[in-house]
Amino acid sequence: MKLKIPFFLFLGLSLTTFAQENLTYQKPSQSILDLADYERAPSVSMDTKKEYMLLTYRNTYKSLDDLNQEELRLGGLRINPITNISSTVTYVNNLKLRKIKDKNEVQVTGLPTNPRISTIGWSPNDTKISFSHTTASGVELWVIDVASAKATKLTEATVNANIGSPFSWMNDNETILVKMLPKNRAALLDAKKDLPTGPIISNADGVKSQNRTYPDMLKNKNDEINFENIMTSELYKVNLNGTATLFKNAAMYAGESFSPDGNYLMLTTIQKPFSYIVPLSRFPSKSVIYDKAGNEVKVVNEVPLTEIIPKGFMAVRKGKRNMSWRTDKPATLTYAEALDGGDPANKVEFRDEVFLWNAPFNLSATSLVKTPQRYDRIIWGNDTVAIITDEWYDTRNTKTYAINPSNPSQAPKVIFDRNSQDVYSDPGNFETRKNQYNRYVLAIENDNAYLIGNGFTKNGQFPFISEFNLKTLQAKRLYTSTYTDKKEDVLEIEDFKKGTVLVQIQSKNEYPNYYLRNIKQKNKLTPITAFKNPFESIKNVSKEVIKYKRKDGVELSGTLYLPVGYDKIKKEKMPLLIWAYPAEYKDKNSAGQSTQNPNEFTFPSYGSFVYWVTKGYVVLDDAAFPIIGEGTTEPNDNFMTQLVDNAEAAINAVDALGYINRKKVAVGGHSYGAFMTANLLTHSNLFACGIARSGAYNRTLTPFGFQTEQRNYWETPEVYNTMSPFMNADKMKTPMLLVHGEADNNPGTFTLQTERYFQALKGLGAPARMVILPKEAHGYVAKENILHLLWEQDQFLEKYLKN
Repeated sequence: MKLKIPFFLFLGLSLTTFAQENLTYQKPSQSILDLADYERAPSVSMDTKKEYMLLTYRNTYKSLDDLNQEELRLGGLRINPITNISSTVTYVNNLKLRKIKDKNEVQVTGLPTNPRISTIGWSPNDTKISFSHTTASGVELWVIDVASAKATKLTEATVNANIGSPFSWMNDNETILVKMLPKNRAALLDAKKDLPTGPIISNADGVKSQNRTYPDMLKNKNDEINFENIMTSELYKVNLNGTATLFKNAAMYAGESFSPDGNYLMLTTIQKPFSYIVPLSRFPSKSVIYDKAGNEVKVVNEVPLTEIIPKGFMAVRKGKRNMSWRTDKPATLTYAEALDGGDPANKVEFRDEVFLWNAPFNLSATSLVKTPQRYDRIIWGNDTVAIITDEWYDTRNTKTYAINPSNPSQAPKVIFDRNSQDVYSDPGNFETRKNQYNRYVLAIENDNAYLIGNGFTKNGQFPFISEFNLKTLQAKRLYTSTYTDKKEDVLEIEDFKKGTVLVQIQSKNEYPNYYLRNIKQKNKLTPITAFKNPFESIKNVSKEVIKYKRKDGVELSGTLYLPVGYDKIKKEKMPLLIWAYPAEYKDKNSAGQSTQNPNEFTFPSYGSFVYWVTKGYVVLDDAAFPIIGEGTTEPNDNFMTQLVDNAEAAINAVDALGYINRKKVAVGGHSYGAFMTANLLTHSNLFACGIARSGAYNRTLTPFGFQTEQRNYWETPEVYNTMSPFMNADKMKTPMLLVHGEADNNPGTFTLQTERYFQALKGLGAPARMVILPKEAHGYVAKENILHLLWEQDQFLEKYLKN
């Protein structure tokens, strides 16, 4: 039964303990509302040949009623048990098609009434588009014929979309493999009605198992039964005329992958036993290869329950992992295995070994390459060329190699060896294109591959295309964007010989739009879309990226907005809002690099303070807050000092420009930014107030690591305690607005973190206000909640900052 929740916010924990304010939902002042209540432009998806594009439309926000649905939280999933699809999905409500060369959009006909569309996918030959439609009782499979722009329903509302995409196109472009609910599916157990048959018992057998605090885990036997129920599907082959044929009997299917030639299918199923401390991605699983008739060929992988892995971000489980099809061959599997037992603490010459395994898998897999660091990914090219990457988090090093897949004895050739956080040295990403199997492989023309880069430099952002010779391993720049008043993103190369590339261009007041650029013909730019700016009221707001230095010489930056109509000559002293999020680095050089572009379209959202330029505030958005730990020193060893120094440098920089009253400065952040905000208010006198949203404030509740901290509490209790605002609540005297989603699903930022922190602040006499947004997860999506959030922030800033 669908429960209706009252339209008020609970601003405390209980009537007997805290003062509560029963308040109906409010809306922000008109200047903010005009920006927040806008019509979202459609999203664009193009076919491979760039002949058609699909325009998908959705509401700007969800409604509170969208969030107020039945929900099961099991194994890290949040599922609507009535409709059998994730309760967090965002639905599309309309579809249109357009030939890229034409100007007119064509409404897709035959769509269901009141569409709730998701899991959209083009067929391999781009002539059809599949999508799901969620009804009140379940999920249906639909398909669009691109040429006629007509939609047709293929199944009833019996699709099981509880995990991943519920369907996959087969190579014939006429058949779709679909997960369907079993016909004899048992009813779900009701935890409130079905009494337990015994206590809940977990054992620790003396082996270290340092897991982070995952949300929505299984808790009891009933949860196990319900999890198996929602995960179990039958696999059907559904033809475009709607004929459904049973392909595989019921199992807990977690992944389906066809070989490039379509002759084999790898099915991965979840096995038992389940776990109460890790999500389903670490449950036991089995991967089996079948032929296209459904006959079993080979069990290729069996993964046990993985509750225990070594400590560290580079730790992995033992056994085969990252198993997938080699995209340039008909039916060859590739996978990696750890050579260090998966433990970063072990000292070995090579960390991983990558293997190839040819169908029909009668012979053993053969070694392809060993990597000195942890294997990351591979881009297949052809018989003689593939690009492989490894990485090591502790040093932030990443290496890229060229290998010869046909000659494993040939040593890998290092192409790039760099700090992954050094964005100025980023050579770009290799361009790929579809091959005869409709799989993406390295784009090669006359022994040349191609790199597309973001082009961040100390002087600004200038995206580029480079030609990379696979014999000499040298790159030659083919194109560099020269815009200084716009931002250009190179998306993909469409025609290598003609020089046609797909780009997206925007400016601070021009909405991002798509273009075809010919890099061989200067200034030849063909527009594809023409979306309008929905935020006209702030289109002329002053916006610039400012650069400044911390007292230790580290270079910092932030995007500075001045209030609407601000007079730079008179320079009236205005209040300042700083929005930030700390980031950890291993060297000062990388920490001082900027990825901000003043020409990026000004898109106000609840995730920043930009709205307040309409209310007379100066805003420093995305202010750099690097936390650096060089050599054997970890970033968090000096967290608090660097945090305060970052804030002081930001305020000094804007104050030096003459725009602000430095006695009227507020700081805000979301998640780790909320953690930052609470610490700044506690350990400095720089701010008049702060806004902290969906944060974690007691690090002893995340004892096996948080953010990028790999050490556990018992190794460095001083770090955990010093960094915890909760432990220092007695020092907090600055007004703070605490906001949290009632149903936070992010590891470590449980709603309890804010509730307990507020309880401590109130008990110690600190000025604080807590707002719990009903039904919201870590990110907020309901219009009622978001508009009220903006009202809360506006009222708070007017009271504690402006006035």
